[in-house]
Amino acid sequence: MARFSSCQPSQMSREAFVSHFADVYEHSPWVAEKVYDNGINEADDEISTLHARMADVLLSASKTEQLALINAHPDLAGRAAMNGELTEASTSEQAGAGIDQCSAEEFEKFNRYNDSYKAKFQFPFIMAVKGANRYQILESFEERLGHEIDAEFNQALKEINKIALFRLQTM
Repeated sequence: MARFSSCQPSQMSREAFVSHFADVYEHSPWVAEKVYDNGINEADDEISTLHARMADVLLSASKTEQLALINAHPDLAGRAAMNGELTEASTSEQAGAGIDQCSAEEFEKFNRYNDSYKAKFQFPFIMAVKGANRYQILESFEERLGHEIDAEFNQALKEINKIALFRLQTM
């Protein structure tokens, strides 16, 4: 099992833990707060264990809390990206998928899909883009636009938990 290279969660104060893990879930430090408040031990020094606990907090949260976390995510290749307003993690993730290298036509397609998706579902399209490229992301947009809202809400939570694992693995 992989352990964190930059910290030992079981030895951290609440303040240090929340500060360190606050943005694992995009602009949602409440996930780290709840995990810490439920008790931290040596098992949490393993990435997979801490991730499972964080994922459980998200999945057991109220629908309102879940929706707020979903809405905290930026559009892929959206205005925030073009204006340099993304978190460091989101910027890195989108660049890793080549989104920062989109042509003007591709940016337009991303914007069109983002707008259509939000109009239909009332929350942003979320995809863990690590290991994907912009073409695969656009294909996912096309496919997922045909889904029902409950399926997409659940898919968003799954994708958020994947993103969280990727972020934890870099710590």
